[in-house]
Amino acid sequence: MSSLHVMSSLHVMTRDKMCDVPAYLMLLAPSANHVYAAETARLAAAELEVTGEGIANVRETRLAGVDYLAFDSDHIDPALIASQSSALALFERWAGSFVSPSESGPAIATDLDPETLPADGIAQAPRELLMPIELPHTEVMDDDLVTIPKYRGKTNELFTRLLLHVTLSQVAPRPGDMAKGGAAGSDSTPTASDGSEHGIGKPEIRHHYDVLDPLAGRGTTLLTAWTLGHNGFGVEVDTKAFEQFAGFLKTYLRRKRLKHSAEVTTVRRDGRVVGQRLDAEARPGQGTRGHQAVPGAPELSLTMFTGDTRDSAALFGKRRFDAIVTDAPYGVVHGSTDSHGSSPAHGSSNAARNSRGRTGHGGDRDRSPATLLAEAIAVWAGQLRHGGALGLAWNTYGLSREDLASLCEDAGLEVRDGGAWLQFAHRVDSSIKRDLLVAVKP
Repeated sequence: MSSLHVMSSLHVMTRDKMCDVPAYLMLLAPSANHVYAAETARLAAAELEVTGEGIANVRETRLAGVDYLAFDSDHIDPALIASQSSALALFERWAGSFVSPSESGPAIATDLDPETLPADGIAQAPRELLMPIELPHTEVMDDDLVTIPKYRGKTNELFTRLLLHVTLSQVAPRPGDMAKGGAAGSDSTPTASDGSEHGIGKPEIRHHYDVLDPLAGRGTTLLTAWTLGHNGFGVEVDTKAFEQFAGFLKTYLRRKRLKHSAEVTTVRRDGRVVGQRLDAEARPGQGTRGHQAVPGAPELSLTMFTGDTRDSAALFGKRRFDAIVTDAPYGVVHGSTDSHGSSPAHGSSNAARNSRGRTGHGGDRDRSPATLLAEAIAVWAGQLRHGGALGLAWNTYGLSREDLASLCEDAGLEVRDGGAWLQFAHRVDSSIKRDLLVAVKP
């Protein structure tokens, strides 16, 4: 006899939420980075608290030797859980006892063999069951778009996704931005249509955002945005990083046989060459002989310029963005200069964060990222639309949270502070303690 039986005459007395135990358990995805792995549960808990409407009492727990995040909720939204950066699976926890056939109730699955039950149908001990809840697929591009590139100084992919998610969770949707069945946005919310308890099979309302990384490096943030169905835009001063990113993206799109276009052009100003520009489009919603169409996926666009991040507004002109998401230079081995436009620290994050600092045009080196951020944040704030959000990761050893918040407030932004927003700081190595800050343009 199978170890799993359907008991048509017995049922569980109570759900876990009626007992003094967690109602839901979220299984966390593993991280290849052992330092980040040690912090994953704590960071995931903070992420769930700041993005999870209607979710309470988030905490770490262990069941049968496996670590989970436990939380309570009167009504769970699977799309919300699927958007969490570290979510691997979701379970509802049931606990109780089996009652006699005289009690009414639905049939359930249990690992108790009916032949072992007493004659009156009462189990000799309470049982606990984990009922899996299907999570919707949130990605419109394969995740290897982000994981294939490997290079020194690359920002952890899970942290990039977390930073993007918490930032987009604070963006106010614009009328007309929401399209049923569109891009798999990080804050997509299923609509009620079929009355199923957990929203499984319901059509979703999704957001399709324009995301700028003004310190783009080799494009981890832009590729993560594409993976989740958002447009990506970037500025990068390091020409080599720009060329490596452009080459990878062209090769990837071609090998995946996606409908796409990608072209690098020269940027001229007053008859002089001042940089390069990458423009790319991908249409994951269209099938080819080598690519299966992703239902409802939007057409994705991406633009990256070479240039100084402080010139970002000039490069993009009147365009306004829903979110600006970036990982600032850590100021450890990466310097900036006092000559405008002369240092990689003014335009590069991922690709050169751990390379030696460079100067140009004879500028004096300034190792403090505060110099860069003090000049750049006002520019970035001007590129946000009203209701848009800035998400910034930085090394707290080089700039305090209070000082960074003051820079954002001086630029007219409202900082998200207090509670779980103060729980994202974590160690990267002995000289870097990374934190994140999100601020909204009212």
